[in-house]
Amino acid sequence: MAGKVRVSSYAVSADGFGAGPDQSLETPLGVGGEGMHRWFFPTATFQSMYGAGQGETGVDDDFARRGMAGLGAWILGRNMFAHSRGPWPEDDKWKGWWGEEPPYRCPVFILTHHARPSFEMKGGTVFHFVTEGIEAALERARAAAGDLDIRIGGGAETIRQYLTAGLIDEMHIAVSPVLLGRGEPLWAGLDLLALGYDIRESMAGERATHLVIGRKETV
Repeated sequence: MAGKVRVSSYAVSADGFGAGPDQSLETPLGVGGEGMHRWFFPTATFQSMYGAGQGETGVDDDFARRGMAGLGAWILGRNMFAHSRGPWPEDDKWKGWWGEEPPYRCPVFILTHHARPSFEMKGGTVFHFVTEGIEAALERARAAAGDLDIRIGGGAETIRQYLTAGLIDEMHIAVSPVLLGRGEPLWAGLDLLALGYDIRESMAGERATHLVIGRKETV
């Protein structure tokens, strides 16, 4: 049995942006975008992956931990992997934002218009670069994941494409109490009801409100 295609622990601002404006090497989440992730940074889940501290437990950590469980593959838009645009430089040594041991520990499929050879990092993460579009990336991810879940990691436009194509089974959205004003909108122009989704769960955490959005039940 194939696993779910899901979005997990995806933070949005209260005004619906998945990243702030003016993303760059210095501000990969856009201006003000880091504030959306303040719910995640203190959690025991985040600290176990990146930090030195023990981290906090509670509602926020419960959702963060759920988001990392049972994954067999990830799909990311290029912006989630690199700050660069256009063709990859021939001597490109960029291997992502996460250092020598990324937290994925499974195959990760990067959506891009420009081919690049796959490479493996410490801890079992293997980055693959897919130029044939979202369906091709999902097909490869399914083959890699087997009966485990596939996580669509973002950014906002990548999630929007998979939603519009009806390919996402479930989303966990962490709504953070910050306003960005502009940036990358997640919901603009999308009719989630018409696309067949409804709210399955809503819970206030320590620093964010957590929404689980899934396919409507059919009778």
